Amino acid sequence: MTTVLTPVTAPVARARPALVLAWVGLGLLALAAAWPALLATAAPDTVDPASALAPISPHHPFGTDQLGRDVYSRVVYGTRMSLLIGLGATTLAVTVGALLGVLAAAAGRAVDELFMRITDILLAFPGLLLALLVIAVLGPGAVNTTIALACAAVPGYVRLARGQALVVRRSGYVSAAVVMGRSRVGIFFGHVLPNALPPVLAFAAVDVGTALMASASLSFLGLGAQPPAPEWGSMLAEGRDYLDSAWGLTVFPGLVVTAAVIACYVVGADLRARFEGRGTGGR
Repeated sequence: MTTVLTPVTAPVARARPALVLAWVGLGLLALAAAWPALLATAAPDTVDPASALAPISPHHPFGTDQLGRDVYSRVVYGTRMSLLIGLGATTLAVTVGALLGVLAAAAGRAVDELFMRITDILLAFPGLLLALLVIAVLGPGAVNTTIALACAAVPGYVRLARGQALVVRRSGYVSAAVVMGRSRVGIFFGHVLPNALPPVLAFAAVDVGTALMASASLSFLGLGAQPPAPEWGSMLAEGRDYLDSAWGLTVFPGLVVTAAVIACYVVGADLRARFEGRGTGGR
């Protein structure tokens, strides 16, 4: 008997291949970050002037750069730093933003108003502009880029966590805890914070891709990871002067950045859809 897909199940069926590919891509990125030597064909800092700007070949799948370094190996080794910046910035932003947001909702009206007005001011600026301001103070570098991206993302998590905490605070089990005589600190850590975090984490899963793209943008501008360290954004900056003679220096790192951002978005959207009870996402 032939099974006919309904309008509800058809989009889900079409979304599954993209979701599988996204998980496979993230798995390869995790492998490259954890054990780059398993995938790379050479050390990322091996210089060979005689092979400078060599074209794509079996020995150099992505060609070589102006110093004769293997571009494929540098892309593989650059995965670790790129992911550390993206994941580190998102983790730091979630931690600080969630704590401040839940604290604002639980501390009272005066503190809540103060936190929200500051948050509104910061949200009025583009996130990348806030990151640039922080880097202007701290200076360039991978660690400072992580801090800058986290600072730019914190206001959004503050507002999201605060909204979730207000919903939780009005729930029946929190009212029951108050009636039972639980302290405000106990209610905060035992009920409000644990139940307000899941939606924030679901949003963070999607936001990792945004952090990866922003970190590559800052490195492209020379404000992120500094050469000769392999990092996707800095590799894009180094290769822009050789597009005519060695297009692989820019194209391949750019493709990897794009694929990583799309994979993070697809997987994050699926996780958020599952949390919200809408089944398999992957859109």
